[in-house]
Order: sequence, then structure tokens, then C-alpha cells
Amino acid sequence: MTIFLCGFMGCGKSTIGQKLAKKLNVPFTDMDEYIEQQAGKTIPEIFAQEGEEHFRDLETGAVRDLSEREGVIACGGGAMLRDINAKIAAEHGIVLFLDVPFRTCYLRIANTDRPIVRRSSRQELYNLYRKRRGVYRRHSTHQIDAGQSATVMVQKITALLEEIS
Repeated sequence: MTIFLCGFMGCGKSTIGQKLAKKLNVPFTDMDEYIEQQAGKTIPEIFAQEGEEHFRDLETGAVRDLSEREGVIACGGGAMLRDINAKIAAEHGIVLFLDVPFRTCYLRIANTDRPIVRRSSRQELYNLYRKRRGVYRRHSTHQIDAGQSATVMVQKITALLEEIS
């Protein structure tokens, strides 16, 4: 099974994903790192040199590639914004939305070098969070309140997976 973790920047996709993959004994892939390896550039470089639309195209390619593998994939914050990405992911596995309050996400991302964070105010990020949250809900096959520790979240997700299989 392929598990795509989606949610806003800083919701814990990578941290929870690594622990979940270890618990399930399957590979873990951070989609942003995968894209960087495939492109031979960092995400900030891709944004600066080729623009956001090109980066979003790379995300679609990554969703296609990774949907063919078993494992846990931590999607970038924008990966499930495109209908086609959500469709591909749902056809090949489950899309799990990690729902975390904005304040928690913001505290985790405020001092990072993410292109969107660097060019946006707190209010702009909050507006983006509100907009994306509805999209994540629509594009996920399952949603989980992820405001607890990664260990607790892995237990919750494991129980959900047992329930739906």
C-alpha cells in the first residue's frame, strides 16, 4: 500500500511519515527531497530559476512515480492542490490529511528557507492555510487530527489502516 501524507507546511508529514514507515516496515520518501534529487536542484533554486508552475509540474511527475511504489510518502505542502495529483494518489493508495492548527504549523515554519514562507507575511500564510485546508479535505481519502506527538499519531494512523484494510 502507498500512503500519501498531505497537509500544510509544518504539519508533521516528514516526522510522522518516517516513524510510520519504520513501524510498517516500508520505505519512506520525502517528496520534496525526491524532486530535488530528480531535478539536481534545491526547491528554492527551482522556484527562482524556473518558477512555481514548473515546480508544480515536477510534483505531478513525482506523484506519478511514487504512486507505483509501496511505502509512505510525505507530500510537499502543495502537492495535493492539483486535482490530477490527488486522483493519481487516491487510485494507488490512500491520501491522509494531517490536520494541524495554523499556529502550530507557523511556529514550525517561520524561520525556514521555504520560498513561500520567505516571501509571505504571517497573515498571507494564514490565508494560504485557510484556502489549502479545504482543498486537503476534498482531496484526501482520510483525515486525522494530527495535533499530538508523532508517536501518538503513528498509533492513530496504524489503527486507521487496520480499520480500513
